[in-house]
Amino acid sequence: MTTYRDRAEAGRMLADRLSGLTGQSDVIVLGLVRGGVPVAQVVAERLGAPLDVLVVRKLGMPMAPEVAYGALGPGGVQVLNEMIAGGLSEDDRAEVRQREQAELDRRERRYRAGRPPLELTGRTAVIVDDGLATGATARAAVQVARQLGAARVVVAVPVGSQQAYEMVAADADQVVCAQTPPDFGAVGAYYDDFHEVSDDEVTEALTATA
Repeated sequence: MTTYRDRAEAGRMLADRLSGLTGQSDVIVLGLVRGGVPVAQVVAERLGAPLDVLVVRKLGMPMAPEVAYGALGPGGVQVLNEMIAGGLSEDDRAEVRQREQAELDRRERRYRAGRPPLELTGRTAVIVDDGLATGATARAAVQVARQLGAARVVVAVPVGSQQAYEMVAADADQVVCAQTPPDFGAVGAYYDDFHEVSDDEVTEALTATA
């Protein structure tokens, strides 16, 4: 098992595996808010690509929030798994959607201050997170990126579970996962420093690479 000193070290290692994308003008690196942003910052710098953030909010079942029935993305994008969502009343859906939309809007305002809306039409979107546990957020992010017009979607993570890797690989055009330990537990176990990333760290990363 390989552990990373911090998210920056993980980003450097991940950038090496993505070196084939260096200098390609259509590439944009998207950090999943918030933990994926410090990893994505290093990847973007190494690839010479622009950095942006992709704010995705899972729509969780009211009695089991960890079970996602859909997701929200910027620009009014909504992805639903009707097989799961069909069991919810419209009132339940509306309550969850309203709560998650409010948080998405707050984060978009905070991170996009002075920045144009995310535009992915015809781009190769490289979605970066600090790890894949269930894969639910990454899968939602892939679908959101496609609805925002991305021509190709690559998901890149330093570590993930084999099951999550396979699930995301079914949706993305390519998944780059540096390690899939057989006894995967939690993403944080593979980092010496796995502090909770703050809003300030996200905005600083975006400012530094602007």
